[in-house]
Amino acid sequence: MTLIEQATKAKAAKYKVALLSTEAKNKGILAVADSLEKNSADIISANQIDMANGEKKGLSQGLLDRLKLDESRISGMAEGLRQVVELEDPIGKITEEWDRPNGLHIAKRLVPIGVVGVIYEARPNVTADVFGLCFKTGNATILKGGSDALESNKAIVKIIRDTLMKENLPVDAITLIEDTTRESTNQLMRMNGYVDVLIPRGGAGLIKSVVENASVPVIETGSGNCHIYVDYDADIDMAISIIENAKTQRIGVCNACESLVIHKDIAAKLLPALNAKLKEHGVQIFADAESKQYLDGSLDATEEDFGKEYLDYIISVKTVSSVEEAIEHINKYNTGHSESIITNDEANANAFLDGIDASCVYVNASTRFTDGFEFGFGAEIGISTQKLHARGPMGLLALTSYKYTIRGNGQIRK
Repeated sequence: MTLIEQATKAKAAKYKVALLSTEAKNKGILAVADSLEKNSADIISANQIDMANGEKKGLSQGLLDRLKLDESRISGMAEGLRQVVELEDPIGKITEEWDRPNGLHIAKRLVPIGVVGVIYEARPNVTADVFGLCFKTGNATILKGGSDALESNKAIVKIIRDTLMKENLPVDAITLIEDTTRESTNQLMRMNGYVDVLIPRGGAGLIKSVVENASVPVIETGSGNCHIYVDYDADIDMAISIIENAKTQRIGVCNACESLVIHKDIAAKLLPALNAKLKEHGVQIFADAESKQYLDGSLDATEEDFGKEYLDYIISVKTVSSVEEAIEHINKYNTGHSESIITNDEANANAFLDGIDASCVYVNASTRFTDGFEFGFGAEIGISTQKLHARGPMGLLALTSYKYTIRGNGQIRK
């Protein structure tokens, strides 16, 4: 099937999905969740092919971690779908309504966006997440996964489509572009009239390419150069625990911490202990001159290090003399994703919350919580770092638009 044929089917499906009742949508999503777990062996078998190919290609440890699926992660995908079912269906909800002096009654009603295109890399779990969120909001979706996850994506989409067919629901609510060439990606980016919005999920290169070359509307999901700032009075044990989690729990995710900013007054107490903890995980540190004296085995940080998303066991460290300097440094190098302050000073916490320009700003917590599941959205279709339409983890509301419905009784404009 050509991409135009797939897009034509998706466009036809969007009108069918948009009219499904909440009960029908929830029934379909629950059936898919059950099918994913029931057929987990097929998914894992396909994923093992992708993993073997990825190892042969020399994919980084971070990318291989993103690519890997096992029983636990498949159960997580299914649980995410079940959480989506428990959430309120926003479609049809009237958010505002009012009467005009001429008697017209105007209402603002939430509606599906239509066909949602998603371009993503080695993240097969995204396939199920996107389906659940789009289906719940009455959208159809066209998926363009990377070649590294092709077999995994094919297995997951087949299970979803087979389940929709059994449930007598629109099968073309989800379609996967199996052609992994750049030409098909470029074609998808220019499918005006078929694709209503395009969401790229992946590295900075992919996102930049889509934003610069797409002619259809794009929601930009950003790479994550996430910072943690440790203030002068921070609890040392808390700081070490949070940083260890944010840096090492999963290195290949966009909400992992890539850069530390340390107040000079706590550097001598914090950094040696932190260095020892990070060494347990094999983390390489690139530090500025003031931090370096407390970090045995660290290397000199360059300007590039402060703005880099490593997706690896690497982190940069910068020393500052105030929360204001920390804010200035972070706003200069961040990607608008997730930033955290560890402090006991409420004024500094509020200054950080107010001053940092990012989609998610934390006080005394790991940046790893920037996630649709952790936010209670069931899943996410991406983490938007732009400011128009959607920002942060994108759940159900981010996949809606609205229309005005106007009721009259014969009014004409004079």
